[in-house]
Amino acid sequence: MDIRIRHIHKSFGGFPALVDVNLDIRSGELIALLGPSGSGKTTLLRVIAGLEFPDYGEILFGAENMARKPVHERRVGFVFQHYALFKHMSVLDNIAFGLRVRPRSWRPGEAQIRRKAVELLDLVQLGGLERRYPHQLSGGQKQRVALARALAIEPRVLLLDEPFGALDAKVRKDLRRWLRELHERTGYTTVFVTHDQEEALELADRVVIMNRGCLEQVGTVDEVYEHPRTPFVFDFLGGTNVLDAEMHGRKVFLRGAEQPLVTDVIHPDGPADLYVRPGDLRLADPGSPGIDVHVTAVQRTGPIVRASAKLLANGTGISIELPHLHHDAARFHAGATLRLKMMQFCVYPRAASVHAHPITDAPEPTAAQSQERTRA
Repeated sequence: MDIRIRHIHKSFGGFPALVDVNLDIRSGELIALLGPSGSGKTTLLRVIAGLEFPDYGEILFGAENMARKPVHERRVGFVFQHYALFKHMSVLDNIAFGLRVRPRSWRPGEAQIRRKAVELLDLVQLGGLERRYPHQLSGGQKQRVALARALAIEPRVLLLDEPFGALDAKVRKDLRRWLRELHERTGYTTVFVTHDQEEALELADRVVIMNRGCLEQVGTVDEVYEHPRTPFVFDFLGGTNVLDAEMHGRKVFLRGAEQPLVTDVIHPDGPADLYVRPGDLRLADPGSPGIDVHVTAVQRTGPIVRASAKLLANGTGISIELPHLHHDAARFHAGATLRLKMMQFCVYPRAASVHAHPITDAPEPTAAQSQERTRA
């Protein structure tokens, strides 16, 4: 089922939690609401669910405006971070709960309810555990029961509020893969909230990045990662080096550097910030353009080598990451002076706000915000 969110505003006292939010969610899509604490992602999920009402705006399930409908009329499946299972009920009874509390006129028979619960247990790979109680389950098993309970009512939309937040790292990773496979099998329109960038990028068809109650960017994983619309999006999606720069047409001068980086994009002249990820820095070929650095420290963390360095041009500190088996890794040691190339980077005018502006869909990046590639 398609969901269309139009001009949603929500405040708590004088605090604007959602500001003119517009979003289209396609039928069968798995979409992530991603952002830091206080960005409005959980409030938006609760507004979709009917657990909060917007101050104004529309929430369309298909053609029906649900903005003022109570939660029990929306037929949504909701999975909370902390499971919210009934401790005194068996696994089967927890899953069956939503069906048993329906009005008698459209409640299935008990045999049908039990059959449905057993089928869902098999679907979430917990077959044979129907007589257990929540205290007899692991965290990952509890979350699967919570998901099966949400699916039992055959929801029009499935909503997940940081469903893996209470689990350890390995269990989270395993459940992410399982949830993606389950989504492919069931095809429910699914919206989930997370503050974990890796989780969003691994699971979602599209990612909605939120900041201060607004949508910063909406797009596929590739779109938001390779073409971040704002400095906030670039910085939020991973480690970032931010370098002072000056733009002149196709040339970008780092502060103190004599040689420019030449790009394929014409920029407006003026001060700028150049954003480059630590993993997008590599050794430059002899004689090719790049940035000269002095390595101050090197540390290996599992399969990754992390180096700290300072730009010779101005002393700005930067971070570099590369696989420890990469042929360049041996060249990085404390005291080394190296020339690095940027595999890709983004340049934003200094005046570009790091805060969100309301958007409807993800627009194309402006010329000054596009992904750059240096010319050899």
